[in-house]
Amino acid sequence: MNVGFIGLGLMGSRMANNLIRNGNQLFIYNRTKEKADDLINNGAKFTSSVAELASESEVIITMLSEPKVVKDFALGDEGFLNHLNKNSIWIDCSTVNPTFSKEMAKEARKKGVRFIDAPVSGTTKPAEKGELTFLIGGENIDIEYCRPLFEAMGKKIIHIGKNGMGTSIKMVINLLLAHSMLAFSEGILLGESLEISKEKLFEILYGGPVIAPFLAGKKEKLLYANFETEFPLQWMFKDLHLALISATEKNVQLPLTETAANIYEGASKSRYKEDDFSAIYEYIKEKI
Repeated sequence: MNVGFIGLGLMGSRMANNLIRNGNQLFIYNRTKEKADDLINNGAKFTSSVAELASESEVIITMLSEPKVVKDFALGDEGFLNHLNKNSIWIDCSTVNPTFSKEMAKEARKKGVRFIDAPVSGTTKPAEKGELTFLIGGENIDIEYCRPLFEAMGKKIIHIGKNGMGTSIKMVINLLLAHSMLAFSEGILLGESLEISKEKLFEILYGGPVIAPFLAGKKEKLLYANFETEFPLQWMFKDLHLALISATEKNVQLPLTETAANIYEGASKSRYKEDDFSAIYEYIKEKI
């Protein structure tokens, strides 16, 4: 299948590489061509513009940082929605808010393009291994057509419902991840202040019932203060901000999330902003 891919960051570059490995012809665009060199060497074709990429692609996949960036690529002066062939498919894997996904689905339909919102659960290691989970909103016929692409990049495909439902569950998941990481960090800091070593705290807490299973993957980062990025801290703040927007739209109060978002916002403006979001531990240790 001819696939266009926009967004070659930590996640996108790994997802794109798995599409090539599974026999797809990949067309890519990046403002800085050097960042695409590995994919080009593996067989991807670099295009000079988003418009050119769209004209070559049956399916376009976007994996971008935030709604504004997605909208610029889709609807800007050279936006790909103006250049895709009728009945093409746009899969947006970006973490955005549900209202935005519904807006993009509407804009795509105006151009005769089918839309799937398909954010992912998983970080860089699952992305590299092709073991992501796709959380999908869209029409079943479109999802089935794209199933080989999802299976090339992931191990699990969950069809939640109509457009916007994939991004809805992604909001919930990332809210819980942010809270869990923050609560665990505070627990460790309290334990250390009571003269319990970090090593002893980890020995007791890991494997117990009171911490989220995903925190097992953060143990080495916290123990050795090596916050190599799997999920950038600054994007976790962005996701909490989007969750609060969604809550406001639905008239739901999220007081704990408001507090957590304030803390992550401060961290996103600190030297830890590009580190893994588990660096929130170091931030609150220094600042709070």
